[in-house]
Amino acid sequence: MTRFLPKSLTGQIGLIVAVALFLAQAINFGLLLNERRNVRFSQIIVPAATRLAGAADRVVNPPTDAGPRQAQEGRRRGPPGYDPRTRVQLLPSPPEIPTEDRRPDIEQVILRELKEVGVDADQVVAVVRPVDETRPLIRRLNPERLERMRRFGAELHVLAHLKGGQWLALSSAWPRSDSVLVWQLAAQTVILYIFVLIPVLLAARRIARPLRTLAAAARGFRPGGNAEPVEERGPRDVRSVIAAYNGMGSRVTAMLEEKDRMLGAIGHDLRTPLAALRVRIESVEDDEDRLRMADTIDEMNRTLDDILSLARLGRPSEPPTDVDLSSLIDAVVEDFRDLDMNVTFEEAPKLRMHLRPALMRRAVRNLIENAVKYGGGAEVLLESSTDRVAIRVCDRGPGIPEAKLGHVFTPFIRLEESRNRETGGIGLGLALAQAIVREAGGEITLANREGGGLVATIALPRR
Repeated sequence: MTRFLPKSLTGQIGLIVAVALFLAQAINFGLLLNERRNVRFSQIIVPAATRLAGAADRVVNPPTDAGPRQAQEGRRRGPPGYDPRTRVQLLPSPPEIPTEDRRPDIEQVILRELKEVGVDADQVVAVVRPVDETRPLIRRLNPERLERMRRFGAELHVLAHLKGGQWLALSSAWPRSDSVLVWQLAAQTVILYIFVLIPVLLAARRIARPLRTLAAAARGFRPGGNAEPVEERGPRDVRSVIAAYNGMGSRVTAMLEEKDRMLGAIGHDLRTPLAALRVRIESVEDDEDRLRMADTIDEMNRTLDDILSLARLGRPSEPPTDVDLSSLIDAVVEDFRDLDMNVTFEEAPKLRMHLRPALMRRAVRNLIENAVKYGGGAEVLLESSTDRVAIRVCDRGPGIPEAKLGHVFTPFIRLEESRNRETGGIGLGLALAQAIVREAGGEITLANREGGGLVATIALPRR
């Protein structure tokens, strides 16, 4: 369910406001319906019961002093049995009881009201129907009452059966169905949405726009870069967040610059004694001992270079440039061939990429070194598609257990634990290669090869 909900700030605020307005209108609709029922009860149903009660009393106790004038007036204003005072008609014969459109709720109320005033009635039939202007009684109405009846749009027809056997008939104006009220409320809701929801959405966009700018700046943050501070705009709270981000970026850049100065000093302080040791070992007479000492010093220099490179990777000094990736890989492979190592590269067409060539060359070299060290050789392939480029370094070595494939990228982790210089370094080669590739927007994956061996893949986006 949550996947269908809006993810943006503007969408979520708009949804909350829209739901709140809908609930408020639903409550309003319920209150209006209740009020409408109360109005019908007090202004239509109760007066109808009162008129029926008055007519029933006149039927039971007919007036004895009705003169010719009253009789003539009754004949003029209605059919036989019509009481002009209550506008109730005494039916001379049992009526046809309707079976459709009956309203049991109204019947129960009128029957209860009649019994409360002492009218001896045992059945009430109530029907709500549209106004039929062809009825004689409707045609006799004066224009004002007729217009009122049309405005209401419906009639309430009531039949009451007295225990004496008489039937009383009554017609009264009845408001149209609640569908009119529903349409009115729907129109009101649309107006509310226009005058409330749209300004809220505009305000939410005003808040979200600087936040999106801040998010983009945070994603593209590069310490020490020349990026301008994010413009502080929007509400005060949002401006405070942007100001805090700008301050944090300045502090992070200052800390990394201090770290670079410290690393430079450490590199200088370590290389100086290593260089002095290299000079002193020339005085060692035993050639085998002298060569071992030189190898140890070279390994210490390489380890120092790897550690400093990994620590400084977040702030590379080399700018990205357009390079031919095929030529770059071929140059790295040619270096290994010059050392008589079994490394092959399947020639590929020119492929222009925008990256840091020295760093990418080092990442490829580290993968080839691992393949040569553990597999005795390497096969390098370059594959491209519309959206990505893949550099594959394949070997026929022992491979890596599936459970440990994700651990080999951790710095200083080696699968071969003998710490022998002949079987591996200190576990920084893959970590450094992964950091270089990720800085370029790509990813390195390792997979065991069918028939034995390992495939290391550098996947880079085309751009």
